[in-house]
Amino acid sequence: MLVFGERLNLYQWIGVLLAILSFFMLSRSGKKEGIDFKHNKWILFIVLAAVTGAVSGLYDKYLMKQLPPMVVQSWYNVYQVFIMCPIILLLWYPKRKESTPFRWDWTIIGISVFLCAAGFAYFYALSYQDFMISIISMVRRSSVVVSFLFGALFFREKNLKSKAVDLILVLIGMFFLYLGSK
Repeated sequence: MLVFGERLNLYQWIGVLLAILSFFMLSRSGKKEGIDFKHNKWILFIVLAAVTGAVSGLYDKYLMKQLPPMVVQSWYNVYQVFIMCPIILLLWYPKRKESTPFRWDWTIIGISVFLCAAGFAYFYALSYQDFMISIISMVRRSSVVVSFLFGALFFREKNLKSKAVDLILVLIGMFFLYLGSK
């Protein structure tokens, strides 16, 4: 909002505030599970990820004013290779036999295709002058719903009722963002 001068309408403000409130409430649910938000280094990394994600979103919006979405998508894929190859070579490859040996599965191709499609949809949305990065960022943060469902189904998370209420607020916030964008 500060960088690009975006102005939210009432519905969009309600959606953003509900989403922020729900993320705060999710952190309160985490406290019930014994997570110390002041002394846990991983919480700091979550905050850093949120800040770098916001900066990245602003930079993406800037790039979309300069370049077509497919060009940015192509460079994104190239950068992913340069980021992931050293990680694979330095962290995974030396310990692959005792930790996670490579096993081919067709889901590898599926994940690649869906990551590229999601990236392109994101860049394409940013290329529209009327699409606001402040709204797109909030919609991207709604991916916490997928994490909740996966955690509930596969990891048997605790405090599901309080987290479900928090996530319902996320969804209501997304609905208000949708109403405000019509």
